[in-house]
Amino acid sequence: MDKSEYKNVYVFIEQRDNVIQKVALELLGKAHDLAGALNEKVYAVLLGHNIADKAQELIAYGADHVLLAEDECLKDYITEPYTQAITQIIHDYKPSIFLIGATTIGRDLGPRLSARITTGLTADCTKLDISEDTKELMMTRPAFGGNIMATIMCTNHRPQMSTVRPGVMQKMAKDTSRKGEVENVKINFDKSKFKVKLLENVKVTSNKVDIADAKILVSGGRGVGNKEGFEMLGKLAEVLHGEVSSSRAMVDAGVMPHDRQVGQTGKTVRPNLYIANGISGAIQHLAGMEESEFIIAINKDKFAPIFKVADLGIVGDLYKIIPLLTERLKFELENR
Repeated sequence: MDKSEYKNVYVFIEQRDNVIQKVALELLGKAHDLAGALNEKVYAVLLGHNIADKAQELIAYGADHVLLAEDECLKDYITEPYTQAITQIIHDYKPSIFLIGATTIGRDLGPRLSARITTGLTADCTKLDISEDTKELMMTRPAFGGNIMATIMCTNHRPQMSTVRPGVMQKMAKDTSRKGEVENVKINFDKSKFKVKLLENVKVTSNKVDIADAKILVSGGRGVGNKEGFEMLGKLAEVLHGEVSSSRAMVDAGVMPHDRQVGQTGKTVRPNLYIANGISGAIQHLAGMEESEFIIAINKDKFAPIFKVADLGIVGDLYKIIPLLTERLKFELENR
C-alpha cells in the first residue's frame, strides 16, 4: 500500500431525523486539531435525505470540505446502505484518518467498514494524537478491563480508523465566518444486497436529562448502597438543578438503570460539577468522568483513588454529610 496516496482527516457525521448529533461536532473539533498537526484538511461525510442545509453548520464547527451524499435510502440509518456509501467514499477519496462516534450507530457501522476496507479499527478511544516522529495516528483506549491505557497505531493500512465516545472530545466554538466547500457525491448502490427494511420508527420519550449533557452530576457508588441512598442523592441533585448518575457497581446491583452509568462501559461525562459519593475511583470509572470541570469526592476511605483526581475531598460518612450539605445549600440558595 502506498500510504502517501491517503490524506486528510474525515469525520462521519451522524444525524438522526436530520439533526446533527453532538458527537459529530465534537469529532470535527478533534479532527481540526489532528489535521493541523498534519497540515491537512478536515472532511465531513454527511449522509441523509434533504439534509443539504446542514452543510454550513459543519463548516462553522471545523469542516473544510463537506461530502454530501443524499438519497432516499440514506434517510434513516440502515447498516448496508450506509456501509456501501462510505466504502465508496473511502475508495474514491482515500482518507488518511476516519473518525466515527462510538454510539449505537457508530458501533454498528465501524466494524462493518473496517472489514470491507480491510483496515484496523480502534474502538472507544479516549485520546487521539499525532506522533511527532512518524505522523501516524496514536489511538488511546482502556484495555485489559480498563486496568491499563493502551495506545494503538495502524501503521500498515489506511485509513486509520477509530470510534470515540460522545463527551470525550470538545467541539470548536461555532464560527459562522468560516469558509469551506460542499461537494455532492453520487453513490452507486447495489440494492440487491439490501436485505433489511425499516418498517417503523418507535421513539421512547423521557423527561430525564441525558447525563452526558448535564452540567451538574451527583453520582453514587457502592458506598451509597441502595435505592434509599440514591433518593437522598436525588434531593441534593434537585437543590443543585443537577442529575443523579451512578457507578457500574450500582447498575450491576439493579439499583440504577444503565442510562445513568458513568464509566468505561457507561457514558463519558464532562459536567461543570461532579460530586462522587461512595465511589472508590477505579480506572474504569475515572475514564468516564475525569475531565469534569470540578470534582468533589465524599468517601470514608481516605486512601480511595477518587481523591487523586478530586479538586475537593471530604473524608467521612456520606449518610451524615449529604443531608447536611443538602439543607445548607437549600438555605443558601433560598436566601441569597
